[in-house]
Amino acid sequence: MNIDRQIEFDKVKEMWAELAITDWAKDKIRDTSICLSEIELKKLQRDTTDAREMIDKLGTPPLQNISEIKEILMVVEKGDCLTPYQLERVENVLVAIKRLRDYLSRGKSYNNSLAYYDENLDSIPELHDEICSKIRNGGVDSYASKELGQIRNDIIKCEEHMKQKAEQMIRTHKDCMADSYYTLRNGHICIPVKKEHRLKISGSVIDKSSTGNTLFIEPTGVAKYYEELQLLKINEENEVYRILYTLSAIVLSAAPVLNENLIMIEKLDFVFSKGKLSLDMDATEPNINTERRIRLNEARHPLMDKEIAVPLQFEIGDSVHGIVITGPNTGGKTVSIKTIMLNCIMAQCGLHVTCRTADICMNNSYLCDIGDGQNLSENLSTFSAHITNVLNVLSEADKDSFVIMDELGSGTDPTEGMGIAIAIIEELRKSGAIFLLTTHYPEVKEYAERTEDIVNARMTFDKETLRPTYQMVIGEAGESCAFYIADRLGMPNDMLKVAIRAAYGEAAVDSYAFQKPEGNITKRNTARISKASNRKSKNAELAAKFSIGDSVMIYPDKKIGIVCEPVNEKGVLRVQLPDKKIWINHKRVKLHVAATQLYPEDYDFSIIFDSVETRKKRHDMERKYTDETIVVEE
Repeated sequence: MNIDRQIEFDKVKEMWAELAITDWAKDKIRDTSICLSEIELKKLQRDTTDAREMIDKLGTPPLQNISEIKEILMVVEKGDCLTPYQLERVENVLVAIKRLRDYLSRGKSYNNSLAYYDENLDSIPELHDEICSKIRNGGVDSYASKELGQIRNDIIKCEEHMKQKAEQMIRTHKDCMADSYYTLRNGHICIPVKKEHRLKISGSVIDKSSTGNTLFIEPTGVAKYYEELQLLKINEENEVYRILYTLSAIVLSAAPVLNENLIMIEKLDFVFSKGKLSLDMDATEPNINTERRIRLNEARHPLMDKEIAVPLQFEIGDSVHGIVITGPNTGGKTVSIKTIMLNCIMAQCGLHVTCRTADICMNNSYLCDIGDGQNLSENLSTFSAHITNVLNVLSEADKDSFVIMDELGSGTDPTEGMGIAIAIIEELRKSGAIFLLTTHYPEVKEYAERTEDIVNARMTFDKETLRPTYQMVIGEAGESCAFYIADRLGMPNDMLKVAIRAAYGEAAVDSYAFQKPEGNITKRNTARISKASNRKSKNAELAAKFSIGDSVMIYPDKKIGIVCEPVNEKGVLRVQLPDKKIWINHKRVKLHVAATQLYPEDYDFSIIFDSVETRKKRHDMERKYTDETIVVEE
């Protein structure tokens, strides 16, 4: 039974998780379940209240996601060297820890118990200062060590000497140069020398132009400095690694303290996420009791707009353990029972509730049967699934449970469903559980009136607007208003008379006050079914589209031809072109001039389509027997 999904607590968790920063807090929120320890639950509620108060007075706490720093600590614990980027991330977390500690310290002035968690945070200032002094802008700073600074100065001087040598060579051998400036090729400073002057310049060819007319030569004087530069860069790299390994070792020594800080940040993130949710929902801290009493004053559904939702008043406990709620289908019964249970679950998870005031008892389980449980994969009908779920609920329900059931006994024969509904209520009453049930059966209302520990309740309904008011009146039974709602929504009087007569007899029809004059259901225009046409008639239509002798135009070439065979069943016809006959789909052919306008009636088209030899053979065959044959072109 997925209680979170059935009463929409899963959606509340989604909203709650979005307010958390760290991955750990988000996972803990998704796995949150009810607390069964009164002492622990009251502490959870106090934490939520303290977090809400601190956010109200000091603003949002400076928390940040720490998943990346966790990975960095795993790297350093393996003995690997951290990169400058990773060290900067460590520095950023240390800054965030200091800001969070300062934020909490300011809360002490309000005597907020959550503020004293600052004592569990250590910003490790010596580590922060060490990283800041050596790492800057994603790299190791030149002032990180005296040796590194000297090496980098020597590198700059060496590069300047190389450039000066190259410029001097260009000036000295100006006539040999293809251009007046040096260039960098494959890491070497080169001068552009014309191919024909190659032997005049001492040095190594590093590259050449695409045409091959220009050679890029590293002069011998420059090459000497290049070798020196490579040695300096190796020394620089070694010194940088020495500094990074030193810093990594310092981070490793501080890893236990850092891990403790991260654990505390995650816990504080979880607590402050509850405070943020309380602020967003305009919620309040409930009073927690173990006396099987629930009192909600102006309760709202947490997922509904508080400007639109109508506050609900609810009370159960003392001598009443069960409430049977009745009223019209659009009266808000389901929303009401969900609102009550959802607020109770939120309270028992340490969250504030969307009520003006609330006194909520602890429950060992929350059980419900809401909605259509039809399961096609298990071949269960709506009623079968409903009863299966109800039996599961009854097997778990005891004196510390809270149960809600919607549309009790529905989905089957009304008489039998009513009997099953009463049997379920009786079993719940014996279990001692607190329960809320919704139904339309009048017999169930009568049963609740005469049974100890159970009372009726109704949801009020505005008959003018056909909207629920979401007000629950405990102690009174409601009516379904089905005929009234159907009447107002446009059901014709004739249909209503049949319904009333079937339900209450002829006398009820005469006494019913119809809301509008006689009328009928207006039929709307509906789409028409298009039947498949007869294929033979379609072929006949195509055959009649072109006649032998028609002058036609063939697309896309726009050639003119004469039809020599009409369209066949495949939609293809044969056309005589000046030099050949072709088969072509009728969609590529357009009538140019009809045969009736080109030729007289009974015209012999063999004059056009057959050769003289073929016509002579056909003429002989018509007059006498002959051994000649006529070959028909394909």
